[in-house]
Amino acid sequence: MKERSPGVKLLLAGLVGGALIIPLLMVYWLVSDRQHQARVAQASITAGWAGPQTVSGPMLVLPYTVTRETREVVDGRTVTKRTESEQLLYIAPSRQDLQTEIDPEVRSRGIIHQSVVYDAAINGSARFVVPEDLDRLGIEENQLELDEAFLQLPISDPRGLQTDASMAAGGEPLTLRPGLGAGHSGTGVHAFVDWSEGEPLEIDFTYALRGSSDFSMVPRGEESNFTVTSSWPHPSFTGGFLPGDEDREVSADGFTAKWSISNLALGQSLVSTGAPTLPDAAMAAEEAMYMDAVHMPAPVGAEIATIRLMEPVDLYKRVERSLKYGFLFIGFTFLAFLMFDVVAGARVAPAEYLLTGAGLILFFVMLLAFAEMIGFALAYVTASAAIIGLLTSYSAAVLKSWKRASIIGGLLVGLYAVLYVLLNLEAWSLVIGSLMLFFALAGVMYATRNIEWSSVNHTEEPAVE
Repeated sequence: MKERSPGVKLLLAGLVGGALIIPLLMVYWLVSDRQHQARVAQASITAGWAGPQTVSGPMLVLPYTVTRETREVVDGRTVTKRTESEQLLYIAPSRQDLQTEIDPEVRSRGIIHQSVVYDAAINGSARFVVPEDLDRLGIEENQLELDEAFLQLPISDPRGLQTDASMAAGGEPLTLRPGLGAGHSGTGVHAFVDWSEGEPLEIDFTYALRGSSDFSMVPRGEESNFTVTSSWPHPSFTGGFLPGDEDREVSADGFTAKWSISNLALGQSLVSTGAPTLPDAAMAAEEAMYMDAVHMPAPVGAEIATIRLMEPVDLYKRVERSLKYGFLFIGFTFLAFLMFDVVAGARVAPAEYLLTGAGLILFFVMLLAFAEMIGFALAYVTASAAIIGLLTSYSAAVLKSWKRASIIGGLLVGLYAVLYVLLNLEAWSLVIGSLMLFFALAGVMYATRNIEWSSVNHTEEPAVE
């Protein structure tokens, strides 16, 4: 019977391993599909509640009259015409304070999908003064129609507003109306206020707001002070402004966080003739994280502070990360079989490589399926124990020895143990993975140092009498 050369055996093992990339990618797509289904289920959970909320303190809007002169030639004479139009001036508060208490709740759809919703009780105050630098915009104080002023309170998803919302100016209650006023496309509420005296205006407001997943605050004005407390033990602070280590406390009982942001950090004027808008919290957070990673200033629109009420473990991301090491599992196991074949003389057929690789890939499918039901850690132990038992038993038949099979089983135990460590020590994963490859390559070089890779041995079958 003609024996294959060690080089051919290595080539065949490599071809089978390469072919297994296809089912490995299919499992990767399966994880992505299940993750997408989970997001759809989470969206359906929060559909009747409210989405992620972005709030801000009030803005004061002042109408003012602009007079323009135009000259026209009529019947050979130059005629001057005056036209008056009403414009809007937007004034940010000289100080705004928001105190928020978030009461979270985990809601489930079936036994797999969960989403975090919350009730937020918000109390705030703001102070407005007549700007001293109106002339910079070409506006005189006598152009301001102070008796027609109104306040805007922007809220990204007003569906979450409850019935106890209130606002007062100088202690006098104001009537809240939906929207941000005529001609404004933003969402929130507004209230008319008579500011005829032009004295500093003190505003107090309170409201209850439903939301889900994220809660974001937009700093505006000369000084913005935010305080947020909650019983949620796993907050993630993102956005363009983060609370300092001394300004936040996170424990198993919840968290408290504070922000104090000045207008100098915002780089915005307190007065504008253009209507401000609420930034997209999710996009602003992603842009801020990217800019921080590449050591660049935060982009315009990232002036936002976000708290994400996140789950402590995203099982889909952990399964996805484990899949990235799938080919290493296949490579190390095939390498062990190849060493038994080339060095110890145990014959391993390509079909046996293929079946062993299928078992290794099945681990990730089982991990995903069980993780959705019993959690990632217990699912990892269950799936790895099943695959280790299966492949160790199969290796005993392939290698014709339980002693050799025990080596394969020990290798698999070590691989699964190391993978679990890598999943929990993300910062060290590259270092540990590269060291594993280095020692594996060194071991193979040492074990095969005397092998003639191109030689072919011939063995004869004994005659049958």
